Amino acid sequence: MAPYYGRTVGRVANRIKEGKFTLNGTDYTLPINNGPNILHGGLKGFDKVVWEVVEHKQGDRPSITFKYRATDGEEGYPGDLSVITTYTLTSKTTLTLDMEAVPENKPTPVSLAQHTYWNLAGHNSGTIIDHLAQISAKHVTPVDENKIPTGEIMPVEGTPFDFTTEKKIGTSIHEVGKGKSSLKHAVKLKDPSSSRVLNLWTNAPGIQFYTANNVNGIIGKGGAVYGKHGAVCLETQGFPDAINQPKFPSIVVEPGDKYQHSMLYEFSIK
Repeated sequence: MAPYYGRTVGRVANRIKEGKFTLNGTDYTLPINNGPNILHGGLKGFDKVVWEVVEHKQGDRPSITFKYRATDGEEGYPGDLSVITTYTLTSKTTLTLDMEAVPENKPTPVSLAQHTYWNLAGHNSGTIIDHLAQISAKHVTPVDENKIPTGEIMPVEGTPFDFTTEKKIGTSIHEVGKGKSSLKHAVKLKDPSSSRVLNLWTNAPGIQFYTANNVNGIIGKGGAVYGKHGAVCLETQGFPDAINQPKFPSIVVEPGDKYQHSMLYEFSIK
């Protein structure tokens, strides 16, 4: 399984059970690429296509905007979809990412995620098990043996998933298996060795807190070998398999409506 380093994943991030869903009475079958399921959009998701640079700004708030147009039936999804992502350095210590997607002719599920991996200790500095994390989530979506949500929305209190107060990632990592303005605070991540802190705000309903459990032997920058727990990925997104889970927030976007997903990364020393 590819580690999706630094990429935008979609049309639907995370997993859809058995690559199947029904929308407005029509059944859709998507390519399987992760056990019995589809993961991060399919065999050729948004992470594997060529995006067009449509705008590049200099100055006090430099930014770059990418665009991609997915066609009807691409990876099995319905409808043409125009997607725009904009990265902006809003200050010396803050980065924003704004994602928009507009269906052109059919309702379609949309749930994008940004898949950058973070190790605040620096490149090739070992694992992140000593990083401290605080996640502003009081509930988790339990999954079955194929990593598909059961439909339950379970309180994290008393479980290894409870990061509502700051704690070391390594404290419970082996217990869980593999697995501002209008924005809400989602995560605080801190590396005690360097005192670097990353705070993340988002308007997404959920987050996949992925500690690189399945990364193994990837050769990276400068010949460094990236392995298990070498970094952490903060994937703000809709709930996994939401298209098949009526109790989860809907990820269906209608023509004429706009999907909007924003993230703000703030870096500091504390």
